[in-house]
Amino acid sequence: MSAHKGFFILLLAMVLLVLAVLAAGCTTQAEQKDTPEKNLTGSVERVEVYHFHATRQCYSCIVLGEYAEETMTTYFAPEMRSGKVVFGHVNVDLPENKAVFERYQPTGSSLWIGVYDRDGFHKEQDIKVWYKLGDKDEYMAYLKEVIEKRLAGDFS
Repeated sequence: MSAHKGFFILLLAMVLLVLAVLAAGCTTQAEQKDTPEKNLTGSVERVEVYHFHATRQCYSCIVLGEYAEETMTTYFAPEMRSGKVVFGHVNVDLPENKAVFERYQPTGSSLWIGVYDRDGFHKEQDIKVWYKLGDKDEYMAYLKEVIEKRLAGDFS
């Protein structure tokens, strides 16, 4: 009976340890951005949205870019025509994209948003879009809201 009791205590300790580790992961801070929280002064000069990718892309990477492009052309066509908003697919394997690659420094296929305002240049990688690939409408609504906030100078 003593061996069973020792095994039970060890098992219980392991379960509690796993739960503690999982709970600690749920309390970490959100990913830091290179942007201030809010800048609601209307001083945004330009917003750039870039889909960075390699020459060879998986299905999800292709969809990420397609949904981003559709969102931008559907909701921000006038801003894109005026140059206030810029959208592009950037193949990081091509030498002509070196300057954009160095400005954003992506580490893989990703969607980045850059904002130019009176304080300079602020960039952020939007990882939430990856979790919305299964629902195009949700993806587009989410990205539209983010871009509208950045255009208004809201970096929250």
